[in-house]
Amino acid sequence: MKRKGNLMSRKQEKKKSSGIKTLFILIILIAIAGLGVYFGYNIIKGKSTKEVFSQLLSPAKSEQPENMKKINIFTGEERPIACMIDNHIGAWPQFSINEAYTVYEIIVEGGETRLMALFKGKDVDMIGPMRSSRHYFLDYALENDAIYAHIGWSPKAQSDIKSLGVNNINGLIYDTGKAWKEGSVFWRISKEGSKTYLRPHNSVTSTTALMEAAKKEGYRTTSKKKSVLNYVADEITLDGKADAKEATKITIPFSTLQKVEFKYDEKTKRYTRYARGKVQKDAAEDKNITTKNIIITFAENSTLQDGSGKGRQDIKNIGEKKGYYITNGMSIPITCTKKERSSQTVYKDKDGKEINVNDGNTFIEICPKSAKVTIK
Repeated sequence: MKRKGNLMSRKQEKKKSSGIKTLFILIILIAIAGLGVYFGYNIIKGKSTKEVFSQLLSPAKSEQPENMKKINIFTGEERPIACMIDNHIGAWPQFSINEAYTVYEIIVEGGETRLMALFKGKDVDMIGPMRSSRHYFLDYALENDAIYAHIGWSPKAQSDIKSLGVNNINGLIYDTGKAWKEGSVFWRISKEGSKTYLRPHNSVTSTTALMEAAKKEGYRTTSKKKSVLNYVADEITLDGKADAKEATKITIPFSTLQKVEFKYDEKTKRYTRYARGKVQKDAAEDKNITTKNIIITFAENSTLQDGSGKGRQDIKNIGEKKGYYITNGMSIPITCTKKERSSQTVYKDKDGKEINVNDGNTFIEICPKSAKVTIK
């Protein structure tokens, strides 16, 4: 009986082995057939055998930089919110600057600068400290199709908001006794961590509160407008361009009071922001403010004759201006063209091609024409 059992076992093993060989041969035949179809299809399309082999062995290299997949961060999605952010030293550290996908910085009266941070598609619990509007920031809110949030305004900003039909949310409407309690559209803070915030540098808001206020105002809350910048998914490096220069430390002296610097970190491939010799922090997460991209453009500024005597500024930003695009430790010269106040700025390289921008946040520095910007 034992001999019979051994015989049966050997027959079963032989049968199993034969089945495995048959399956292996079948898989090889299917693979060969697949390759045949692949080669035949490509040859019919006019490709040589060498080209087909090259494409088969390295398909990832067939896509060129100019064909990079674009990221449209606007179309068919939530409408952006543009928030006026206080940049006075009394407002530091600010809240949620790192959460903004774009931040504009422009000079205001007294040699100070003010920021306009754009948020989209995310819940941000605390933004600020918020500050009042200046008329030239409206141009960039409009080109981004953004709902514009601020607390107060200059006389010209108030007039222009009305004449240009800007969808705005003015914090002064909500700045009552209720505003001192969290839960209003705008509210005031007194102390966060070790920092004491004093009026007027202590008004904050949130994206949820602003979007709810926008709905009550009857504003559109979605956008079909294309992104101002051509963001792309594949990493952009500028060092292959003939006009590229190293950019690991950027200094932008807006005035004798306000000097901004960006320093490059090769490990993170991001720039850390400094102002008045100090690193700027994001109080929402207790981290340094950093950015992936920097765009610098120049615009002539002058004192606005609005009868206030406060030295408020005006800028000439319409037309073609010179500038730089900076990312990944390198920079290239660009032109920045804005045809009218509501039109989108177009950023082009020296060959006249619209630049692609790395996926990530961007600081757009619109600095005085006289500023002695250095890039090292």
